[in-house]
Amino acid sequence: MSATSIINSVRLTTSASTSSGLSPSSQPNSFNPRKPTLLRVASSRSPPNLIQNKPVFTVPSPVPAEDMGKNYEEAIAALQKLLSEKGDLKTVAASKVEQITAQLATADAGTKPFDPVERIKSGFIHFKKEKYDTNPALYGELAKGQAPKFMLFACSDSRVCPSHTLDMQPGEAFVVRNVANMVPPFDKVRYAGVGSAIEYAVLHLKVSYIVVIGHSACGGIKGLLSFPDDGPTSTDFIEDWVKIGQAAKNKVKALHEGASFPELCTHCEKEAVNVSIGNLLSYPFVRDGLVNKTLGLKGGYYDFVKGNFELWDVDFGLSPDFSV
Repeated sequence: MSATSIINSVRLTTSASTSSGLSPSSQPNSFNPRKPTLLRVASSRSPPNLIQNKPVFTVPSPVPAEDMGKNYEEAIAALQKLLSEKGDLKTVAASKVEQITAQLATADAGTKPFDPVERIKSGFIHFKKEKYDTNPALYGELAKGQAPKFMLFACSDSRVCPSHTLDMQPGEAFVVRNVANMVPPFDKVRYAGVGSAIEYAVLHLKVSYIVVIGHSACGGIKGLLSFPDDGPTSTDFIEDWVKIGQAAKNKVKALHEGASFPELCTHCEKEAVNVSIGNLLSYPFVRDGLVNKTLGLKGGYYDFVKGNFELWDVDFGLSPDFSV
């Protein structure tokens, strides 16, 4: 297996790798990674209109720059004039400015409750002004369709947005995020959501690479290592989901017996990526892409604590046909 790692300024190193089965009962020998309540209403009355067809907010038209902060500019000019006339007030003014600055810095955090609508509104306004309006060519092309080169599997963890981490523009990556960035084996019933995403990306979008990205301090992997292997579960979904990576747990525990829990987590965060890559082989259209060399698979690991990124390739060996 060839391996590379991007550290800070994109430096590549080697990572351990393994394989996972094509299904729960078989493993690929060629994978070598390198009631609802009813509301009754009298017939003489109309049912209440519970859904209001109006937006929560709308983005206002831009305020002319010359009208923004007019009173502020006048106040600054008056202060400067006063200080130029009475120099002995400079010390007092400096103290007052420092006091006001401190008050402004803590005003929102100390007195204003978090407003989710305002946060979303201000976020979109910033995006519209700084990105959308400044890239008309890019968003004009995206309006016609998408042709991403990458399909990325990443964790749902709020700290590891792959588009942000890898500085990818809209249209570059078709992204699937879930707990612990797992890729389950081919199963039309249990994992149709993930399967449909892979099928769409490979057969319709024709992505060139599928990259599975793990990360440091992953809660899903901590759960995988902490949950008992057998017996009743304490969660509705989480335990069953993260056990997709059971093979990684077993391997790490066997190879790193006596290691501390944080060390086991780090090893398992990377090994679970390899298990997911192995599971990708259970999808026939993925295998076809590999054989035809129209598709490549890669593993990645983002350590947001240290600011490092690792990327590794996967080598596949195909046995030649023979007859007896």
